[in-house]
Parts: sequence; structure tokens; C-alpha cells
Amino acid sequence: MSQRNIVLLIVIILLTAFALWVVLPNNPGIHIKIGSWRFDRDIYIHLGLDLRGGTQLLLEADLPAGETVTLDAMEAAKTIVENRVNALGVTEPLVQLQGDRRIIVQLPGIENPDAAIQTLRSTGLLEFVDTGDLSLPEGTVIRTTYSTTSEGGEQPTPAPTATAEQTATPTAEAAPGATPTPASITDRVFTTIMTGRHLKSARVGTDEYGRPEIEFELTDEGAKIMADFSRKNVGKFLTITMDKVVISSPRIETPITEGRGRITSQQGFKLEEAQRLAIQLRYGALPVPLKVVETRSVGPTLGQDSVQRSLRAGIIGLIVVLLFMLSYYRLLGSVADMALLIYALLNLAIYQLVPVTLTLPGITGFLLSTGMAVDANILIFERMKEELRAGRPLHSAIEAGFSRAWTSIRDSNISTLLTCIILYWFGSNYGASMVKGFAVTLFIGVLISMFTAITVTRTFIITLFSLTGEKLREKKWLLGA
Repeated sequence: MSQRNIVLLIVIILLTAFALWVVLPNNPGIHIKIGSWRFDRDIYIHLGLDLRGGTQLLLEADLPAGETVTLDAMEAAKTIVENRVNALGVTEPLVQLQGDRRIIVQLPGIENPDAAIQTLRSTGLLEFVDTGDLSLPEGTVIRTTYSTTSEGGEQPTPAPTATAEQTATPTAEAAPGATPTPASITDRVFTTIMTGRHLKSARVGTDEYGRPEIEFELTDEGAKIMADFSRKNVGKFLTITMDKVVISSPRIETPITEGRGRITSQQGFKLEEAQRLAIQLRYGALPVPLKVVETRSVGPTLGQDSVQRSLRAGIIGLIVVLLFMLSYYRLLGSVADMALLIYALLNLAIYQLVPVTLTLPGITGFLLSTGMAVDANILIFERMKEELRAGRPLHSAIEAGFSRAWTSIRDSNISTLLTCIILYWFGSNYGASMVKGFAVTLFIGVLISMFTAITVTRTFIITLFSLTGEKLREKKWLLGA
């Protein structure tokens, strides 16, 4: 047995052991910590909406009757909604336009649909407003000098400029005593200093008492505006609003010159509320307001039943294929069966590591690629049998079987891979998530089947030949010849 074959055999064994570890039901995941660097990754199979259950929303542009919305505004709204969904931690969501003013959103496995709805449909317009000596209670609705047009374009507000250097560390604490005011102030228009477009990043942090707060960082332009305004208004209030509703009204204790600050709440943020606000701030304001037209929940019971039936069908099909290969090709069939089991392990491991979200069409793609993996082995074995009947030595028959069958295997698999790419493009551009899931699992399965049918099977057969030699050629029944 050549050195190359020994190396391949060791690699296959190690790869199989790793894949087996990945697919174990109680896998602890990957947790690596080197100094201050840390990597944490839980490993499990991600299920789609049809298997796991979840929520489907239909959002519609909430505009006055007769007012139109442009396609560009809806495309921008779709992108922002998609970013917010991803920030919620939803795996393989579906966000697509329906018509000229609706957006469909599918949220597999979402645990709190009400919070998700609030996060997705809120316009998310952040403003830093000059309220002078007035501290406004949270929840107060105010008017400002900033607005958005129906086309999604911004009407900028004149803001002060600054040339001073940034030297101090900002601190903006909530005012200790708020002056009682009405729930809505409509007789006064407050000046907007800057908006969320000047925001560089926003994340949830904790204050000195462990309470959630929002830590933000401004762009260079925003930092200059904030530095100039805060220097001139120390001791006064800079009110922060979301969609014209006050969420915090801190007093400027010192100039905010480094472009960083925090948003606190007098009543204290709940963690979910802080996360929702951070997501809205991070991904900007929707160019058009959205309303929920329809909410549909998919129960996990149907999903679990589908999973059980799919697993049962897959296991039965796999057993039938394994028994056929074993009975028809005998020794060579047992080698193909081992390669097929490795193929299944590698597929499941990749599904969990990438991760790939499994749907019913995705499972179909996996089962179809399993059949294609067996087809490759059949082509190779039949070619080997022809070479043996022609009187070739076993070693030459093995080499000829793989080399001459490779052309057919390569061409057919390349055709399938190109078809998968076309299906994936179609699913991505037209919102056909089921087609997309089918294309992904079939693509992965075909690639792995080429590896197992050629490299794994070949390595096993050559190893077997090195142990038995030409004596195996005389046992034609054992070779299925």
C-alpha cells in the first residue's frame, strides 16, 4: 500500500471521527478561549419554519389613502427589516416583497412574536433634540424640526458645526427630577441636533448597578456636532427620542467630545426593550411606516410530525439501499455501504457547522443526493466487473474502473451542481425559500458524494487489495462478478 493511500486512510478516519462527534445529540459545542479572545459556537441542527414552527408576518406600508410609495422605498424597508430579523438571532428567515407595498416575513422558532413584531414594524427614527431647560418624561410625544418624506428621503435639519478637538470623556446621566408635563406637546417645535444617521454603532451594555443601557458611538460628523453642542449647553437637557417619543432626557454634565455616550432610562430599561432599541438604532429608520396586516403561527406539533416522518422515510430508504448494495455487489457493496454511511455523517456535520437550515424540501435534496452517491459507486463497480471479465489483473481492473467511470460521474454531477446554482438564484431573487433549501442540500450532497464515491471508496478498495492481493480476483462471487 502506497504512502499516499495510508495518508488518505488516516485523513478519512479522522474526518469520520470528527463528523461523528459533531452529530452526537449531546454535543457540547465549540468553546475556545485564548487570552482575551473567545470563540463560542453551539452545534445543533437548525430547522426551518415548516419543521420547527414559528411566525409568519405580512407587513404593509401604513400611508394615508391615495398616497403612493416608491419601489426604492420598499426595497430599502425590506433590507432594514431583514437586518433587524438577523439581529434577532433568527436562523434562515425569509423576507420578501409582495406586490408594491407589502413585505412577507417568516421567523422560524421565534419565541416572542409580539416583541419581534414591535421591532420590525417600528420606524426607528432616532433624534437628539435640544429641549433647553426642560426635562421631558419618558413616553412624551413631541414635535421636532426633523421629518421624513413619503418617498423615504430625509429633510435635513440645520445643525451647529464644530472645529474644536475632542478631549474629554462624555457622561450623560438622566435628570434626577423631571418636571411634570403633558403626555403630548404639540404647541412647541423642538430643534433636532442630529439623527440616527450620525450613529456609528449601538449595543446593549450595563450601568454601574447592572441595569441595561444602550451604549452608542457616533460617526466623525456626529461627534463634531455633539462636541460643539454639548460645550455650549452644559447643564441643559439633550432629549433622545425614538419616533418622536421621548426615551431619555439626560442633563449634559460635561462636554461630550469623544463621540461616545449612553442612553439610560429613568424607569430602567428591560433587557428585551434595550435589545429592541439597540437593533432599531443599529440598522436605521424605516423609510415608510409599516403595519401588521396578518400574523400566522405555525405550531411545532406539525413540524415535529414532519421531522419524524421524514427521518423514518430516510432511514428506511437508506437501509434498503445498503441491503441492495450488499446483496448485489457483496464485498464491494460492503465497501460502498461504509462510504455511504460516511457520506451521511459528513452531510449532517456540515448542516450543523455551516449551519444549513433544514426544511422538508431540504431533506428531499439530501435524500436525492444519497441516491446519486450510490449511482457513482454502481458506475465504478460495473466498470471494474467489465475489466475483470476481460481478464485484467485485479489491480488494473480497480484503476480502470475508477479512471474510466470518473468522466461520466464528473459530467453528470457538474450538470446537477449548475442546476443547483440556478435554483438557488431563483429562490434568492423570487423569495422561494423552499427551492433555495432544496438547492443548498442537494449541492452539498453532490459535492460530498463525489468525495466519498471516488476518494473514500477507492482508498478502502486499495487497502483491501493490499491485504489480499490477486487472490481476491479468483473469488468472483465475492466481488459480485
